[in-house]
Amino acid sequence: MALYWCTECLPLAATSLLPVILFPMMGIMTSTEVCMQYLKDINMLFVGGLLVAIAVENCDLHKRIALRVLLIVGVRPALLMVGFMSVTSFLSMWISNTATTAMMLPIAHAVVKQLSDTEAQADARELGLDNQAFDKSEVDDRKRANTLEMKEQLSDCKLAVTPQDKGQSAEEERRSKAREEKYEYLSKGLSLCVCYSASIGGTATLTGTTPNLILKGQLDEMFTENKDVINFASWFAFAFPNMLMMLILSWIWLQGLYVGFNLKKSFGCGTKTEGDQEAYEVMKEEYRKLGSMTYAEINVLSLFILLVVLWFTREPGFMPGWAGLLFNKDVTFVTDGTVAILIALLLFALPSQIITWEHKEGEKVKAPPGLLTWDVVHKRMPWNIILLLGGGFALARGSEVSGLSQWLGESLSPLQSIPPFAISVLLCLLVATFTECSSNVATTTLFLPILASMAVAIKIHPLYVMLPCTISASLAFMLPVATAPNAIAFSYGNLKVIEMAKAGCMLNLIGIFTINLGLNTWGVAMFGLDEFPSWANVSMKDL
Repeated sequence: MALYWCTECLPLAATSLLPVILFPMMGIMTSTEVCMQYLKDINMLFVGGLLVAIAVENCDLHKRIALRVLLIVGVRPALLMVGFMSVTSFLSMWISNTATTAMMLPIAHAVVKQLSDTEAQADARELGLDNQAFDKSEVDDRKRANTLEMKEQLSDCKLAVTPQDKGQSAEEERRSKAREEKYEYLSKGLSLCVCYSASIGGTATLTGTTPNLILKGQLDEMFTENKDVINFASWFAFAFPNMLMMLILSWIWLQGLYVGFNLKKSFGCGTKTEGDQEAYEVMKEEYRKLGSMTYAEINVLSLFILLVVLWFTREPGFMPGWAGLLFNKDVTFVTDGTVAILIALLLFALPSQIITWEHKEGEKVKAPPGLLTWDVVHKRMPWNIILLLGGGFALARGSEVSGLSQWLGESLSPLQSIPPFAISVLLCLLVATFTECSSNVATTTLFLPILASMAVAIKIHPLYVMLPCTISASLAFMLPVATAPNAIAFSYGNLKVIEMAKAGCMLNLIGIFTINLGLNTWGVAMFGLDEFPSWANVSMKDL
């Protein structure tokens, strides 16, 4: 399965079905036991979270949020990069990284194009003021003309240039070349910042990217007495500060690489050019096209906020949660998956329009469609991921039942002589390198059971190695094929593989640094990572 996942000689989801055939035939597990691994509670959490994300996309609520934030930030180069990175990372916390990247990149390139076109027009006007064909009234008229008419007028003026104006043409050509180079760099920087921040933002929430859910599922499967140590609230408390730190350091790196740190040019220092205003108008026009918030958008936003609040307050850890007080007194009946499916069902039940009872006589009253319809879900739901999750859980369970986990754990026991910090860093480097050539789902599925066995064998907290390696599986920054957001950014045609590798290599190191810094500071305080927990004190045979 590892070989098939890495080479993709079969579709990833098809490879995930191999345990259903092979485990019963090899006498490892019965067919019923294997099939039960494919639809666990964590799969329901994934489905519920995706249904809410699809509803957000379907009503264009994510686009409204993105454009509103960008209008607040402005279009100065450095602030523009900050705006796109913050919006993209926030959206990818809740909806798929691929959808976020696909939405944000066209907006970014439209803004860059407008900035470039406006500067070109300003340069042409400046150079044409010395020519008799230009006068003040014509310049004023040109400012009020649309872009197409302006280009035609400038083209006519160029035809009227006399031989003595060759120096002026050379100056125009020099400015044009410098301008194209500047905005090509800005375009590359924005493309990379969007696709990278989508991957970074997905690490902040439990449902943000699939590896996070795989960790939760495998931890609950292998250590049944872990007392729900990883839930939505505890994951967010650890991963969100780490995401912010990674995002800031990534912005500093990309800013220096593609824009520079000239405060006057990048941040503006109070200046506002005509080009900035016109680029700002592009985003404003896109926002204007959305119109005022619809009834459906308001409802979806309300349900989304309710879902997040319920997730955070179910079992916050520092105080009793509503689930513990109402349902989970002795047994954990209600989980994050229960909440996700509840909100998802409300999306199907609540109408997308205000119901009015006014109708013509004899005409049937037709109920408006729901906030979410099954046709939309059928088109947008990545059902293959559910099989991927199930295949990973089946593989992990098969490793335990067959004794493979025990053998691997015993083989890795010599690592006990190495400091835990060094083990974590080395494993993060290994996983971050592996995930460049393999899907992050396959990477976490293959590594986590081995890491759990190793942790039990050398008596360190399982989360001390499983948690950083799970986040490291999302550090796929170097190659276009490493992850879908990278491929989308690369498909725009203005990036080279070597440029992505150069920028991504440093981001991988930044990610590993921030993950291990968080792990050994607030991670230790939150999860007690400096001690071997009682719930992990199981024999290798049981594991």
